[in-house]
Amino acid sequence: MRTTKWEIAVGWILTLALLPGCGGGNTEQSAQSGVLHAESRVQPIDAVQEPSRIKTLTVAERIRPRVVELREELSTKDLPGSLSGARLVGLARKVAATESAAGMNSYLDWQASPSGGWQAAVSFRVVDAQGLRVGLRVGTLPGGAILRVYDRQRPAQVFEIAGAMVLQRIQVNLDAGDGSDAARTWWTPEIGAAEVVLEIELPPGTPLSSLDVSVPVVSEIIENLALPTAEEMGQSKVGESDVCNLDITCYDAYASKSNAVARMLFTQGGSTYVCTGTLLNDRDGSGTPYFLSANHCIASQTAASTLQTDWFYRSPTCNSRVLSSATARRYNGATLLYASSETDTAFMKLVDAPPPGVTFAGWDARTPTMGSSIVGIHHPRGDLQKISFGALQGYTNCAAASGGSFSCSGTTGAYYTVTWSQGTTESGSSGSALWRDGYVIGTLYGGTATCGASSTPAFDIYGRFDRAYADRLKDWLAPVQPAAPRSAVYRFFNTRTGAHFYTISSAERDYVIATYKEFNYEGPVFYAYPAATSGQGPVYRFFNTRTGAHFYTISSAERDYVISAYQDFTYEGPQWHAQTGTGNSSTAIYRFFNTRTGAHFYTINALERDYVMATYKEFNYEGAAYYAWTSP
Repeated sequence: MRTTKWEIAVGWILTLALLPGCGGGNTEQSAQSGVLHAESRVQPIDAVQEPSRIKTLTVAERIRPRVVELREELSTKDLPGSLSGARLVGLARKVAATESAAGMNSYLDWQASPSGGWQAAVSFRVVDAQGLRVGLRVGTLPGGAILRVYDRQRPAQVFEIAGAMVLQRIQVNLDAGDGSDAARTWWTPEIGAAEVVLEIELPPGTPLSSLDVSVPVVSEIIENLALPTAEEMGQSKVGESDVCNLDITCYDAYASKSNAVARMLFTQGGSTYVCTGTLLNDRDGSGTPYFLSANHCIASQTAASTLQTDWFYRSPTCNSRVLSSATARRYNGATLLYASSETDTAFMKLVDAPPPGVTFAGWDARTPTMGSSIVGIHHPRGDLQKISFGALQGYTNCAAASGGSFSCSGTTGAYYTVTWSQGTTESGSSGSALWRDGYVIGTLYGGTATCGASSTPAFDIYGRFDRAYADRLKDWLAPVQPAAPRSAVYRFFNTRTGAHFYTISSAERDYVIATYKEFNYEGPVFYAYPAATSGQGPVYRFFNTRTGAHFYTISSAERDYVISAYQDFTYEGPQWHAQTGTGNSSTAIYRFFNTRTGAHFYTINALERDYVMATYKEFNYEGAAYYAWTSP
């Protein structure tokens, strides 16, 4: 007996049996107007990508960590209830030793770093775990900090992220109205290790007393989710789904659709889950990474911030039961744009650009014909990608019930009923898209379909995309007045001078990474317009030839004054466009002047602003320099 997706109340089947099995008898209409569908597009090979977060660590660069070991085994009473139909793959484990900042600091043996700052590491170990996600609760953290995560048994490959990006995700959670400890927790990526090292490097000049972090909880992964090495092929989640599931790689006609689907991993309440999501195109083919899944998987910004996605997670050849070498992982979460229990829809914008070659799926918000052939593409039990074939049976209305179930009734409503002729769905398939004629028309809520259900009525339920589209999704997928696209502004910290450098050019970003080893890359820290748009003004850049620092201003009067008064400043022209005042969903860029070095510092993050004010007395706060954006 397999684990179900979302158990349906028994009475639902009797109600549903009254629906016509094929075609007519239902006049349910879509409430749309205007643009009702979009075609797919493929992510080009030259699409701008974030530099790899995976670095190489030599033996000489390793720091000996102190170890926090959790020996006691979880009992059945520790198991949480199912998060609807999401696949539970990780369990919360409280960590008493590091639940406070004082406890955490007792495990951090600080030593001087090569850059002149401080570095320390702590290791978390759970015997016999399949993996760990470490929940780092952040009170205060410098944006220039570097966090590293790696498997102590295989430390060569290291995940690395700047404190500035961690603060971004926390700020997004807080801005969404979540003031809990969960909102202030950054979850390390899942790397398939029972012992995970968390290393913290602080930039030069940072007082150790200003750091306030703790690890009150880890998520013990109880299923092998790692991307296996060549020696481990055939392990991990490969082959765990039920026997009637169909390998997507055996169906060449669906190769492009397959490229739009990702396995999702996210953490909520310390427990970790697997679902499935689909990348969507917008009407204008802008390349904005809109991502569709189920509300019963992700319904809050705090959960969306923990998301990591696995793309091309499938076999390389038909029924080979090994993982394709093309599989790619993205780590940095998503911004939740819309969540509705009415259609069980979660609609997000991924922080990282998806890899080249993925498909931005087309969608259709028009009324489908009942009896139409449909397809589901999904990751049952988090396994390699599968495909199911069936028919659209009718409409129904559903509501959540007690005990992790839901009930459905009637022949109208916000959900489709589907039967499968080949394949099935399972937990982990939740949130996957329903396809008709190559277009997305729904998202998986749950059902009773199983491999052994052919002799009894068994159905799956999908939330209607057309209803979610009419409600809000059209505002992003087909806006009345499309906004000009914004681009990321990337930040570096010069460990030699203590100054920061900002650029909107991905080519310049990559050049600095390759050329200047003293520049620590801190990621995209805000977004602006690369070209002139209505209501925006250019931000000008200067280079101080005496100090090696850069200066940025949106004021043409300040620009002209610097040109005339400071001969050491080389004018480098406009770099990006932003606003001089509030509006258009913009956020203030805060400016500081370092009285010791003469350099300026800029941040859009209120947490970082407050940290700098409290920690660095040589930084004079100068207020809002201009207004930019926290997302593209």
